[in-house]
Amino acid sequence: MSSSKKYISALAFGVAATALLAAGPVAAKVEGDTIVIGSAISFTGKYSTNGIHAKNGYNLAVKLINEGGGVKVGGKAYKIKIVYYDDESTPARTAQLFERLIKQDGIKFTLGPYSSATTKAAAPVIEKYKVPMVEAEGASRSLFTKGYKYLFAVLSTSEQYLASSIALAAELAKKAGKKPGSVKVAMAFENDPFSLDVRAGVIDDIKKHGLKIVIDDKLPRDLSDMSATLTKVKALKPDLLVVSGHSKGAATAARQIKEMKIKTPMVAMTHCESSKIVKKFGASVDGFLCPTQWAETMAYKDAMFGTAAQYDALFKKTYDGYKNVPYQAAQASAAVQVWKDAFERAQSFDTEKVRDALSATDMQSFYGNIKFSKAGNNVAKPMALRQIQGGKYNVVAPAAFASHKVMHPRKAK
Repeated sequence: MSSSKKYISALAFGVAATALLAAGPVAAKVEGDTIVIGSAISFTGKYSTNGIHAKNGYNLAVKLINEGGGVKVGGKAYKIKIVYYDDESTPARTAQLFERLIKQDGIKFTLGPYSSATTKAAAPVIEKYKVPMVEAEGASRSLFTKGYKYLFAVLSTSEQYLASSIALAAELAKKAGKKPGSVKVAMAFENDPFSLDVRAGVIDDIKKHGLKIVIDDKLPRDLSDMSATLTKVKALKPDLLVVSGHSKGAATAARQIKEMKIKTPMVAMTHCESSKIVKKFGASVDGFLCPTQWAETMAYKDAMFGTAAQYDALFKKTYDGYKNVPYQAAQASAAVQVWKDAFERAQSFDTEKVRDALSATDMQSFYGNIKFSKAGNNVAKPMALRQIQGGKYNVVAPAAFASHKVMHPRKAK
C-alpha cells in the first residue's frame, strides 16, 4: 500500500485528517470515549518528507494504543484520535493553525509540528492558552531557554547532533599519531534555527578538541545547489565535511558530492535517512556519518512496542517503502506514548493536572529513556552516530551503543 493510501486508511483506526477549510469545529478535548489530540504538521512544503514520517509515527502509536485497550482513566478506557492540519512548512501558518485547534476546535492536548522553526511558532500559542504539547520534532535548544511550562520534547536537543563527529575526528587523528589541531573541518549549514543550533554544538566541540575550521558557509536559501562550497572543499581538502540542511539539503549535498567526486575522508550530515540518500545515490554515500536520535539496534524496549528492533519491523510492515525507519517516525511514536503515560498517571483530563504529570515523566520506551528537565527537554537520552556501510546504517558512536567499527577514511565512489 502506498504512503498516500496509508494516510487515508489511518482514518479507519480513529485518526482524523482534516484540511484548513473543513466545515465547522471538530471534537473538543474528550468526546465520549475518545481523547482528541491536535497537531499542525507539514504535509506540503519543504518539511513535508519528515512531516509525513512524523505523522506515520504518531498514527502507528495511536493504532497500537487503541487496539491494546486504550488509555485507562477513572476506570474507563479511552481511545485516542489525532486531528491534523497541514501547516505547509510555514511557521506563521503553524501558529494560526494551533490557534484554530485551541480556540475553534476546543483542543486541550497537542502534539508538535515538524521542525524547530514551526515548533518555535507554536510554542507561544500553547503557552498563551496553557495547553500542553508533547513534541518530537523541534530540537532547537533555544526552545528550552524561554521558560515555557507547557512544552515537553522527547528528543535530544540539536546542539548534540553532529558534535559527536568532531570528537570522533579528534579520536581518529590521535590513533593515527596526529594532533587534533591538524584536522581541518569544512562546514555548511542552512540558516534556520535547527541547523544553526547544530552548528553551535559543532563549534563548541571544535574549540574543545582544538580542530581547525577552513570553511564556514551558509547554504543557499533554496538548498538546491551547494557547488560553491564543494568547489572550496576540493581546493582546501578538509579532513571532515559537516552539513546540515534538513532533507532537501542532505539530498543536494549527497548528489553533488557524487557529481563533483568529492573525496573528503569524513562526511557527516543530518537527515541522511529521511532524505533516502542510500536509495538515491548508492555506493557514493558509503562512509557518510549520520546522527540519529534512535536506532533499531539500540537496547531499548517497552511493553507496547517491545524492543527497538521490533518497532522497526512493525513500522516497515505497516508502511511500505521504508528500507530504514527514520528516527523522526520513532520519536513521534514515543511522543504519543508519553501522552498515554501522563493521562494514566494524572487520572484526569484537567489540563493542569496532566501538565504536572507530564513534567514528572520518567519512563522507558523502545525509543529510549524519557525524563524532562524543568525547561521541558529530555535529559535521559543521548544521540548516536551511524555510518553508512554497504548501504546499511550501522551505529559507530558512542562506544556504549556501537554495533560496528567506524570505516575511516570513507571509500568514496
